[in-house]
Amino acid sequence: MFLISGLTIIVLIALGLLHFYWAMGGQHGITKAVPEIDGKPTMDPGPITTTFVGIALLSFSALAYLLAFYDLASISYGSYAVYSGWLLAAVFTLRAIGDFKLVGFFKKITSSEFAKYDTKYYSPLCLSLGIIFSVLSYTQT
Repeated sequence: MFLISGLTIIVLIALGLLHFYWAMGGQHGITKAVPEIDGKPTMDPGPITTTFVGIALLSFSALAYLLAFYDLASISYGSYAVYSGWLLAAVFTLRAIGDFKLVGFFKKITSSEFAKYDTKYYSPLCLSLGIIFSVLSYTQT
């Protein structure tokens, strides 16, 4: 579990940094990151929203670190970290399942560039993160 936890932390940090890059105006990969209908993006996340997502992803990596490498039973806020881990497990799993339209394994729009990347990379990653956070949280109970 040590290796999987370490890789999870690295992936979440990398994704957080990628969001900071986009928030500062970076364009590489942005067309593959936003769902689209008929070639038009369904949303236009601004720099503040994108920065918030980057901060959230870095926070998730910190939580993964706590769950993997600390004995949370001996820390006063340990139960909050475990509950947060379960919550993230649910969020990532629900993201993998999707909204049945634009994102997730059960999306209806499958022809866009985002949809192809979502099917191949994003949804499997979210499902994996959901499972990993479930295991990390379970090991702390």
